[in-house]
Amino acid sequence: MLHSLYTPTGEYLSNHPELIPWDVDHPNPQFQREKWLNLNGYWDFAVSPRADLPEIYDRKIRLPFAPESLLSGIGEHFPEGSYLFYTREIVLPESFTGKRVLLHIGAADQVTHVYVNGGLVGHHEGGYTSMTFDLTSALPGCQFTLTIRVQDDLRDLSFPYGKQTLHRGGMWYTPVSGIWQSVWLESVPLDYISGLDIHATPEKVTITTTGAPKTGSVSIQTPQGTVDVPLTHGQAVYVPDSPRLWSPEDPYLYWFTVTAGEDQVYAYFAIRTLEIKTIRGIPRLCLNGEPRFFHGLLDQGYWSDGLYTPASPECYYWDILAMKKLGFNTLRKHIKVEDPRFYYHCDGLGMIVFQDMVNNGDYSFLRDTALPTVGLQKLPDKSLHKDPLTRKRFLDTMTATVRQLKNHPSVCYWTIFNEGWGQFDSSAAYSALLALDSTRFIDSTSGWFRCGETQVDSRHIYFRKLKLKPSDKPLVLSEFGGYAWKVEGHVFNTDSTYGYGKFTNRESFAHAIEALYLEQVLPLAKNGLCAAIYTQLSDVEDETNGLTTYDRRVEKLNPQRMMEIAEALQQAFRESL
Repeated sequence: MLHSLYTPTGEYLSNHPELIPWDVDHPNPQFQREKWLNLNGYWDFAVSPRADLPEIYDRKIRLPFAPESLLSGIGEHFPEGSYLFYTREIVLPESFTGKRVLLHIGAADQVTHVYVNGGLVGHHEGGYTSMTFDLTSALPGCQFTLTIRVQDDLRDLSFPYGKQTLHRGGMWYTPVSGIWQSVWLESVPLDYISGLDIHATPEKVTITTTGAPKTGSVSIQTPQGTVDVPLTHGQAVYVPDSPRLWSPEDPYLYWFTVTAGEDQVYAYFAIRTLEIKTIRGIPRLCLNGEPRFFHGLLDQGYWSDGLYTPASPECYYWDILAMKKLGFNTLRKHIKVEDPRFYYHCDGLGMIVFQDMVNNGDYSFLRDTALPTVGLQKLPDKSLHKDPLTRKRFLDTMTATVRQLKNHPSVCYWTIFNEGWGQFDSSAAYSALLALDSTRFIDSTSGWFRCGETQVDSRHIYFRKLKLKPSDKPLVLSEFGGYAWKVEGHVFNTDSTYGYGKFTNRESFAHAIEALYLEQVLPLAKNGLCAAIYTQLSDVEDETNGLTTYDRRVEKLNPQRMMEIAEALQQAFRESL
């Protein structure tokens, strides 16, 4: 039996229909302007098998939640290939007069078209990356009808789709379609800054603007006080004096303001370094020049009431903080690209992110899961997933993901392919990613099918004792554990349980996890293991192997004991150096 579960924040939001969801200071903390308008909340909604704009909108939907979610007010998945239409009347504030008007949509799955008064403005492909449309030339005045059309078709596996499936169950989840991140308008000058590219090292911080104008100034808040540097030819250079380095223990952010012409943008950066060093014959992952043990969790990014979207961005904050209180310093964001507020909270709270790319292509249980689990983990990948369009869409999404997240200091590690899902020519994908970003660690093949270039030796181990042989690359246990305990009253599916070992009460569950870390992970940390990612942060649908329940109402482990285990792991790691 399936149950509807609300998180505490989602229950409150559901009981207060007058509230605008995700009513935050600014949707994108790393690129803020003063004049913007939140468009979340109730929109008129229609579904059709035809692409033509409908005459009748017979439903209401609450954004930014996907129609499949409880919080959307719909709670329904529509036939594949359906067109989802969102429309509402917009009245611009007086402060928008005489300016450019930009429409931002954080994410919409899969193909998005935007219309003003029925006229097409533009379109975007891909369900996990943000989009911006300049509405200015299409606007008839300060009042107009904005319509967004989104088509999603999970039968087309050329688009990245993550953990979604038409027939949910086990490690595959309820599909998400349509808009699932914030929608908002922004007022900008006719000549405006369209983006920032930040490259920060202890020696030099370079801030490069895209768009116009190219001259102005950058005012940086530093530990020593405010520093002003010129913006010349679209570039500002700051040489730090005694730089304060970002780390989980001290996640210091340098806030700054860029002023260029009539435009002004508020943002932040952090200073930290990532490199691989060989110490006592063992390759190590280093943060700020020092070997670091990345003690982490797999984070699927699902919520019981919002699916891909939490009821509030503060839900990210509480997830991250709860895991830090358990002693973890890393989250592996699994097969999903989150809203900017997630990465902002990781930046500010000091949670390292291992970021996955989103898979596409077909999945085979035999090829990609069953045989590798029993040890058949060698498979040449140059001939896998040969369809040119599928390969192109994966690489295009990878490029967009890197550009979207590259300024977040918490993102320290990229994963290209997970367990062979959609994997093809991993060496070529590695080279493409390295050209995009050479400042972070790259895991080309997480789990198995290691057959090309990569910077780490990344393994998944379930159903057997944790054993790893020495490697010429840093050893990363990128998935393990997955012990399941269903907490009565907080379970989505009472008839089915998915996990890697089942327990019936808190005591046996906690004892098994404690033994796993102290008896198996700790010896590996003494012998060169650089990272260990436990499965997982929260329960998700059938999976009850989280450290919190799906509704985020029950934490399954004792924070004090888990902190002691974390300290023991770090001590064992330090002794190995």
